[in-house]
Amino acid sequence: MTSIFRPAAVAALLALAAPVLAKAPRELTYTVSMDPAANSNAFQVKLQLPKLKKDQATYQFAATAPGTYQVMDMGRFVSNFQAFDDKGKPLEAKQVSTNQWQLSQPEKTREIRYTIAETWDTPVKEHSIYRMCGSSLETDHALLNGQTLLGYPQGMQDKPLRLKLEYPSGWKAGSVLQADKEGYYHLQNYDHAVDSPILLGRLTEASTKLGNADVALYCYSATDKVQAEPLLGYMQKMLNAAQSFFGGQLPVQRYAFLYHFADRSAGAWEHSYSSEYVLLEQPLTPESAQGVVDIAAHEFFHVMTPLNIHSEVIEQFNFVQPTGSEHLWLYEGTTEWASHMMQLRGGLVPLDDYLSMLHDKVQYDRTRTDTTYSLSRLGLNSFSDEGQRQYGNIYQRGALTAGLLDLRLLELSGGKRGLRDVLLELAKQYGPNKPISEKNFFQDFTRLTYPEIGDFFKRYVQNAEPLPLQEYYGKVGVRYEPIVHTGKQVASLGQVGLAPRENNVYFTRVGGPLQAAGVQVGDQLLAVDGVRNDFTALRRVATRQPGSELPLTISRNGQEQTIRVKLGSTEDVKRYVFSQDPAATAAQLALRQVWLKNL
Repeated sequence: MTSIFRPAAVAALLALAAPVLAKAPRELTYTVSMDPAANSNAFQVKLQLPKLKKDQATYQFAATAPGTYQVMDMGRFVSNFQAFDDKGKPLEAKQVSTNQWQLSQPEKTREIRYTIAETWDTPVKEHSIYRMCGSSLETDHALLNGQTLLGYPQGMQDKPLRLKLEYPSGWKAGSVLQADKEGYYHLQNYDHAVDSPILLGRLTEASTKLGNADVALYCYSATDKVQAEPLLGYMQKMLNAAQSFFGGQLPVQRYAFLYHFADRSAGAWEHSYSSEYVLLEQPLTPESAQGVVDIAAHEFFHVMTPLNIHSEVIEQFNFVQPTGSEHLWLYEGTTEWASHMMQLRGGLVPLDDYLSMLHDKVQYDRTRTDTTYSLSRLGLNSFSDEGQRQYGNIYQRGALTAGLLDLRLLELSGGKRGLRDVLLELAKQYGPNKPISEKNFFQDFTRLTYPEIGDFFKRYVQNAEPLPLQEYYGKVGVRYEPIVHTGKQVASLGQVGLAPRENNVYFTRVGGPLQAAGVQVGDQLLAVDGVRNDFTALRRVATRQPGSELPLTISRNGQEQTIRVKLGSTEDVKRYVFSQDPAATAAQLALRQVWLKNL
């Protein structure tokens, strides 16, 4: 849908007294206008209302949104909030909290107007919004998320609505939504609007068919390095593998990928029938495309969890007060496991690469998080600052735990029923409109499978016992070794600690060769081996020769100097190593084949 936007006419309309309004619509009717040439930082929103009741006097903006696990407080971005009656007469409305405005006469209010700033370029003091979950307005494109633009009268979160966008002619709209002849998107309720992002602008488009499902891909690329058609080509094998993983039929009829490629990577955000990505623009090669495909595999699997498997916390989402779910491990950890496992089982990645991925996840869990912080606790505290500090581990320990659950289920069923099979059963039993029990899901899952699974959940999800990686992977002939002494000597800097501060990097710990060369705690690191502001060479020190010199440029007390560090030597010790066991038994190899082909 492309609407022709006439900025002069809209400006004149806003400057004049509001006209007499038409008969109250049956639906909440939103119009979002954007004119990046005149105002590149804000959207104009108009809402025509059905008749309100006295107890619907509070207009609510979102404090958060499903799948973000962060405080958003969209009221911070709102200005010029106004209310009008059916004759266009202004009515009093005042802000009563960060995200709420009070209507003085709700039963007379027929229209609400406000300006809401984009989140990308609007500075805030705390709780910055993830870019893929926010809004952006530029001269050649815009990214819209429902909760970053729309609010609702309290008590009307579940009411149907329609949405029209006014934007520059020549722009293309990318969304899973499809507009009617008048240009309106029709949505079941506010949650549906939040669940349906829209990418606008100078886009390329491609599509494919997966069984009965239509899959579309829309792409914005700042300098046209990435085009939709070749990108979808790189994704096709992953999509085919996902279709097989889902049992041959996707649980959706239409799905859309929305890609924004520009000057930085910020991640991706899942939705029930679409996903959106904010990624660094670079030429599309097999190597760069693989990273895009890996992210897409994760987001695409969310059509299983939480679309078809979710608790009441997700089903009846609280936009007023952020509320965590204990089953975040299921929505994100299991999805992360599935995104890699379906590529392994689909033949897209070899087993050794999959084992290398397991190494990375264990390393993250053991070195960057509190290993006593359980997955259940993380889910319940995900919106808090405490939970946010551990949040990344839901994709690491969460995925590792799901992998072990898969192996345990395969073992207990004699290779006939893994985690994939149970997820498909759960999706069939529940689906988009019937939530699992937030309180009783562990027990329900156990009754559906085996008594031993209850003990698994208690130990590794509800509590944080060390994961039995060696025991479980040994069942499929894969060795896990927490530490491997190679006996080989490699170059070393000795003790080193670095930390960022105000966009600079400083030494927080020095010892051995660094200390002997004169480096001190508090020195600012400027360059490694003559290359400024690129410290990746420090990670490759072990590839150099012991006794060779490594020049470091530092700043101390405002004085820049170069220090030549004579590299020491240390034993090459490898940690968290997964490898195929050459002495695997026939029984282990047989279960491995079942594990690798459980489709």
